[in-house]
Amino acid sequence: MKITVLSSKLVKPGCGSGAGAPPSTQQHESIPLTMFDKVTFDQRISAMNFFHPPAPSTAVLETGLANALATCRVWAGRLGVDSAGRRAIILNDAGARFVVATADVALNGMLPLEPTPETQSLHPSRHDVDELLLVQVTQFTCGSYVVGYTLHHLVADGHAMATTMVAFGQATRGAAIDPVPVIDRASVFPPRSPLRVEFEHRGAEFKLPQSENACSGGSVAGDEVVVHRVRFTRASISSLKSMAAPPTGVRPFSTVQCVVAHLWRCITAARRLGGREITVARVAVDGRARMRHPPQEYIGNVVLWARPAATAMELLETPLAHAAELVARAVARTDDRYFRSFIDFASSGAVEAERLAPTADAAKMVLSPDVEVYSLLGFAFRNIDFGSGVPVFHMRGYVAEEGLVFLVPSLSGDGSVYAYVNLFRRDIDMFKDCCYSMLTEADSRL
Repeated sequence: MKITVLSSKLVKPGCGSGAGAPPSTQQHESIPLTMFDKVTFDQRISAMNFFHPPAPSTAVLETGLANALATCRVWAGRLGVDSAGRRAIILNDAGARFVVATADVALNGMLPLEPTPETQSLHPSRHDVDELLLVQVTQFTCGSYVVGYTLHHLVADGHAMATTMVAFGQATRGAAIDPVPVIDRASVFPPRSPLRVEFEHRGAEFKLPQSENACSGGSVAGDEVVVHRVRFTRASISSLKSMAAPPTGVRPFSTVQCVVAHLWRCITAARRLGGREITVARVAVDGRARMRHPPQEYIGNVVLWARPAATAMELLETPLAHAAELVARAVARTDDRYFRSFIDFASSGAVEAERLAPTADAAKMVLSPDVEVYSLLGFAFRNIDFGSGVPVFHMRGYVAEEGLVFLVPSLSGDGSVYAYVNLFRRDIDMFKDCCYSMLTEADSRL
């Protein structure tokens, strides 16, 4: 598959400074990063949505992007420092990058794909760029097209990324943007008075600088991280839930809890960890579903992590229900009280006084013996529509980070879930043996 870039340009908000207006020399408004922004990964992330034809024209897409930026001005800004010396989003309307490209093949028959180094050509580069949002539209010979995007994680999480793409699609179709994305950060996460730090956040969201072994994030020469896709059909999920069923009268485990428990056990087995070695499943929890605020359409980061832990022996020598219970209990503890405690701790001055750093480290590329899980199952992918209907497939960009897991819904409406699991190539066969031994071959392999 050869990708040819036809054009690349900056698109500025359709209102305000105007798409062709020169940068203003006046002092720009700025939005300081919140405590949630500061503890997430300081990096850019990428994803792709695949669509059937007909593709909207380049001009229509460009106008749609400009109009969406007028509503979501943070994406037209730049990261910088405000007058108080805080890291902030500078609302200078410098613009988002808009790339138009073509592929020399038909998309028919290629889906579903797995993220590989080659698929990175379907979205803008994550490296050596200043823009907070970069969009690439790639048209295939069959008329199908891909909208790939790269955005800075300090500005927003995956939920907000989907909200932004919904607004982009609505603006492209000429529809009103609804719901209107919320970009105000100042009033969303106020600390309580007096502060009530009810949980320990050192070692969870924060760590002492250089507290981790300097070699912990590296990889052994010759190691290759590959992404394996597992398809959990509705029947497979029902089977897992049945195997993990708690005692009568106890609330059943959710789809995410059962799938995460199964993958955590199989990843642990594939890595051949020592029996007493402790493994942690760092499971992302969206605060929009846990807190009374912020609203669902908030553009920013609202993610903390549940951290169920077990020894490898405990995980592998007990039934699936035990792992599911560990996950469920840890996620349940990451509730409104926990989020409020985090806000109060981050507002207490302890982070600055103790020179604490986020545990989310973009430079750490090997997570073993731990795993990190992100569920995209509740995201609004089926509301993204540029005029030719909803996407037929969603895929994240390739990242060579061992131990990373993404759960993505099937967009066909059949109730399936795709799990994308990053492991060293040497561990993939054992992972497959474990994973598929509990699932039927017909249900799980494509």
